[in-house]
Amino acid sequence: MNLFIKNIRQLVTVAAHGKPFKRGAEMRELHIVENGAVLIEDGIIRAAGSTNEIPQPNTIDVLDADGRIALPGFVDSHTHLVFAGSREDEFAMRAEGKSYREIAASGGGILSTMAATRAATKKELLHVAERRITEMLKHGTTTIEIKSGYGLSLESEAKILDVISILRRDSLATIIPTFLGAHAFQTEFNNDKQHYVDLIIARMLPYIGERTLATFCDVFCDEGYFDLHQTENILLEAKRYGLIPKLHADQLASIGATKLGAELNAASVDHLEHLTSDGIEALKKSSSVATVLPGASFFLQEPYAPARSIIEAGIPLAIATDFNPGSTMCFSMPMMMTIACTQMNMTPEEAITAATLNGAAALGLSGELGSIEAGKQADIVLYDVPQYRFLPYHYAFNHVWRVVKNGTVLEF
Repeated sequence: MNLFIKNIRQLVTVAAHGKPFKRGAEMRELHIVENGAVLIEDGIIRAAGSTNEIPQPNTIDVLDADGRIALPGFVDSHTHLVFAGSREDEFAMRAEGKSYREIAASGGGILSTMAATRAATKKELLHVAERRITEMLKHGTTTIEIKSGYGLSLESEAKILDVISILRRDSLATIIPTFLGAHAFQTEFNNDKQHYVDLIIARMLPYIGERTLATFCDVFCDEGYFDLHQTENILLEAKRYGLIPKLHADQLASIGATKLGAELNAASVDHLEHLTSDGIEALKKSSSVATVLPGASFFLQEPYAPARSIIEAGIPLAIATDFNPGSTMCFSMPMMMTIACTQMNMTPEEAITAATLNGAAALGLSGELGSIEAGKQADIVLYDVPQYRFLPYHYAFNHVWRVVKNGTVLEF
């Protein structure tokens, strides 16, 4: 928990200087220290600056970076990590021309994973999730939001959230739980969708809220899923139980979900592939973080969220993986950065900010992590690369040399 890291070729601090996030031109300001060092005590950063300026304590563990690059641990603010089964057959179907919606309508999609997840035991779900988290840590992700949503019943949603609670208690990573019971409708509710909404409000939210099983409540507000009225009712009730709103918004169509999220002061509105100018104007007037998910567009061959328009409008933008079995079977944040740079016209600097500080802001945690600054949690990843821009440039390769979590050098 006490550590001195020295001889860092580029210490990429992403310093926010007290601000909760960066937006606009600020997203390119990484505040890099050449030949940097970090002093960590009790898992907290006490000083970050030049190796020559920070005295090395006599009685403390020392990690010599030997010219490597340091970044804040990645914050993956949107994942569906706890699930059973896989959907590689659907991947093959899409390769033959089937769309995501066509596959879902034929019984695949979310409902397919729901069946596998319901059939799995807590022990089985926990085992698979632990392995995934270990791999994410190895790739530099130190904070992970995890949604429920593959249960779609009180019993099964509670099972998933119980697994997330165990992960939160025992995992080396920082885990943030989100309730996503409003992810899809079971086929039994196709002719009475309001009945399922009533079930979420009357039974699921009280159960989850009273047991503090989640920090956030998310809703898939989109065409063919939960409409604006249903979404608003669910999120307003969630607020009564202390759950903070989030939204899946404008992924499949533009129905006003982003505007609703902004009006409800959602911590973040996520996806945004079909974001409109009205949605951008609404976000400009709110404190919500716009979270884009490059991997979903890449994997589904769907439009990309208008990242440049979001940044130029002065809206804080985050990047997350959306790791899930149907639309993004990838948990690599560097890969998301590469896609953001090559397909969404973001700069490497913007991508790094979006994957660290702004991701933390999307979880309400940017006061604690997301940058390498005195007083923050010591989540630091060292990369064996010549400079920071090499990370998105040399893609599909893990460049991590060491992961420091809460001041501890992890051993895998």
